[in-house]
Amino acid sequence: MRYIILVLFSLCGCDLFATGAVTQNRQDNDPVLFTIQIDQKRQTIHNFGASDAWSTQFVGKYWPLEKREKIADLLFSQEFDSQGNPKGIGLSLWRFNIGAGSAMQGEESGIATAWRRAESFLTADSTYNWQKQQGQQWFMKAAHDRGVRQFTGFVNSPPVLLTKNGKAHGDGSGDANISPDKYEYFADYLTKIAAYFRDSGVPLTYISPVNEPQWNWASGNGQEGSPYRNTEIAGVVEALDKKLIEYGLDTKIEIPETAQIDFLYSRNSDGRGNQAEFFFGRESTVRELPSLARKMAGHSYFTTYPVDRMIEQRQKLWESIQDTDRGLEYWMTEFCVLGNVDGVLQGNGRDLGIDPALYVARVMHYDLTIANASAWQWWLGVSPYDYKDGLVYIDNDFYDGEVYDSKILWAIGNYSRFIRPGSVRIEVSRSDNLSPIDAANEILVSSFMHPEDRRVTLIAINYSEKDREIKIGTTGMAAGTVTEWKRYVTSSQYNLEKKPSVLPDELITIPARSVVSMTSSVR
Repeated sequence: MRYIILVLFSLCGCDLFATGAVTQNRQDNDPVLFTIQIDQKRQTIHNFGASDAWSTQFVGKYWPLEKREKIADLLFSQEFDSQGNPKGIGLSLWRFNIGAGSAMQGEESGIATAWRRAESFLTADSTYNWQKQQGQQWFMKAAHDRGVRQFTGFVNSPPVLLTKNGKAHGDGSGDANISPDKYEYFADYLTKIAAYFRDSGVPLTYISPVNEPQWNWASGNGQEGSPYRNTEIAGVVEALDKKLIEYGLDTKIEIPETAQIDFLYSRNSDGRGNQAEFFFGRESTVRELPSLARKMAGHSYFTTYPVDRMIEQRQKLWESIQDTDRGLEYWMTEFCVLGNVDGVLQGNGRDLGIDPALYVARVMHYDLTIANASAWQWWLGVSPYDYKDGLVYIDNDFYDGEVYDSKILWAIGNYSRFIRPGSVRIEVSRSDNLSPIDAANEILVSSFMHPEDRRVTLIAINYSEKDREIKIGTTGMAAGTVTEWKRYVTSSQYNLEKKPSVLPDELITIPARSVVSMTSSVR
């Protein structure tokens, strides 16, 4: 039996959400039928997340409690207000930046701005001070209090006490800023931090010991960082695996946080490419280590436009991972909008509007449906910068200021709030047979089911400047019916706002430039 389900969006100045209504302002004569193929299951989704670097070290420590709580609710809350609208986007993973100690060096660190320096638990006399990174610890606990249960401790640079040059950035050579004889100390340092958080009641699910190892991270990069060649990463992983086992910790190791996804499958001359094969191929020295998570972590930077290149690279990525090990997952662990994008987004400046939000939603769609990402994580949860890098924005002030939500926050929320850990992506076909490239500027639909409560979630993106009419049906649904769909809309007018529920068998006009979540349990 087929049940027709419908997706609705918002249009500035118009109310197009009356159940069963077909708008008179039709743009196309033929509606597109999207068919959810319940039996065609793809990857399991583990989380949607963001990171605490670096502003939370000030916001979480100095800002008024009321404003901290407001930010935490926007990022992590799974509650609804009195009108049934989500209070926040319900992130399910939070990335904790394990700082290298550039903050204690001040201007001598070679990192120009205090916003991008970080404290370290490891002090100058080689003892540990757990009162450091208080602001970040506050946000970590706030996330846990609101239901987040997955945390990644990620490292941009080894602590300055262990680096070759005594700084939290590389020397420009491309060599790791830590010598092999310090790997064991580095591993012990990370394991002590993991043990501390376990004992504090907010355990680290993962430790990511390197970050974007393809970049040289000299002082001019303006933040903590260290390059690594693949052999150097393997040495760190081997040492960390031994320490995690020695301490009896369940924390897993996440690698390689590649700077852009083509480094996962492409070869290069300096030993920092072809990482899927190096770390999980048959000749790998680390693939069988018990603490190593069976996933490849990569960043979507510089691979999102033009659209044909974005799709091609994600196809190659997934093919390479499957060729290496069919049990290996791909996690997209960092992304924000960098610079000019494909003639759509101009400049680096902060933009709280719908245009960058729709662009990010489209990247998410292809990361999830072409690269088969099992997790998707944004860069900065909180940003003080004039840049398209934040979910929540704040004034550039260490102690107080205003808080601003963004459309990127709410667009990501269409995914993170309703696609909960353990959901499985299920295939969707379309009657117009548009290819992924041709559909990029039209309607994009993806679907997910949570197996425990049989809740289905659809995410639809209308990237075009025109209204579209669609129908959505289902096949392969065993012993169950869909009676109504709850809908939440993000557009220039709405922030994940609840709209009237939709009954089956309706034709709906989808307004331009909007994103919607629909949820329903199969009974």
